[in-house]
Amino acid sequence: QVQLVESGGGLVQAGGSLRLSCAASGRTFSSYAMGWFRQAPGKEREFVAAITWSGSSTYYADSVKGRFTISRDNAKNTVYLQMNSLKPEDTAVYYCAAVRGGSYRLRVSEYDYWGQGTQVTVSS
Repeated sequence: QVQLVESGGGLVQAGGSLRLSCAASGRTFSSYAMGWFRQAPGKEREFVAAITWSGSSTYYADSVKGRFTISRDNAKNTVYLQMNSLKPEDTAVYYCAAVRGGSYRLRVSEYDYWGQGTQVTVSS
C-alpha cells in the first residue's frame, strides 16, 4: 500500500515556474515507477510525465517536453515535477501516481495508487 500526497500547486503568471512535490508513504517507494497526470475542467485526465523506479529514464507528453522535468529522491520518498515556462493551458489539477515495478507507464488505467491532487492555475 502506498499513500501519495501532492503539494506545491498555486497561482502563477504565464512564463513563471512551479515545483510540485509528491511525498509517498511506505518503505518500498523505490520499487514503484511514478507518474504525473493532470485534469482540466471538463476534460479527461491526461499523462504529463513519468519516471522509472531508479530515476534513470523519464518520458514526457509532447505538450510539456522541454518545459517540465520529472525527478525523484528515493531517500526522501518523493517525486518532483519542475514546471517552467508555464502557459494558461497548463492550468489543471495535477496528480501523482504510483505503479509497482520498474518501468514507467503512460496510461491512467495502469497506475495503482493516486494522490488527491494539487491545483495549478496559470494566468495570462
